[in-house]
Amino acid sequence: MTDDTASLHDLRRQLAPAIADAAVFDGWSSQAVAQAAAASGMDADLAAYAFRDGPMTMIAAWIDHVDAAMNDALAGGVLSNLAIRERIRRLVWARLDAAAGREEALSRALSIMAMPQNLVASARLGWRSADRMWRLAGDTATDYNHYSKRAILAAIYAATLQVYANDTSVDKAASRAFLDRRIEGIMRFEKAKSQLLRQPDERFSMTRLLGRIRYPAR
Repeated sequence: MTDDTASLHDLRRQLAPAIADAAVFDGWSSQAVAQAAAASGMDADLAAYAFRDGPMTMIAAWIDHVDAAMNDALAGGVLSNLAIRERIRRLVWARLDAAAGREEALSRALSIMAMPQNLVASARLGWRSADRMWRLAGDTATDYNHYSKRAILAAIYAATLQVYANDTSVDKAASRAFLDRRIEGIMRFEKAKSQLLRQPDERFSMTRLLGRIRYPAR
């Protein structure tokens, strides 16, 4: 990454929260960028250039800001003494806290990300968010578990975002309950998977079963 590219990336992430604030009223638009630049004291032309590729660039920058907020809140061993389900719950909730008060902007962002032309980019952003959560949670898997964990968490996080964006319950109780149920689902899945992947002589074997049916033990 060149210095110019890095500087542009930093500028986008710096301006992203103000764009999210403006997106509540103006959507993820050039008007939101102009409003954010004015509120931040940034050159309007430079801001417009940074986000010249449109709404998905703005949303990706906001996600980068959320990533940084999560990292600031929970890096440095804060999670080390917690059970894995609590680590994941806190990581997801740290991201939701970073979106608090901007639910309308979040809802509009989710609608844009769901557009057919944006599905691939959205999937990459979701995967990246899940990867960063698992890394902060201490995951070091390098086999297929690396991929399955991230795919499952990305799906759960995406579903929780949808609930959170429309949640009017006190202290987002409905979102908290939804997330807890989904995390419990992950734990049950991992437990079941570990049972299926025990030592070969302990696993259920269809071949062994059929053999016993055909040649019963005497």
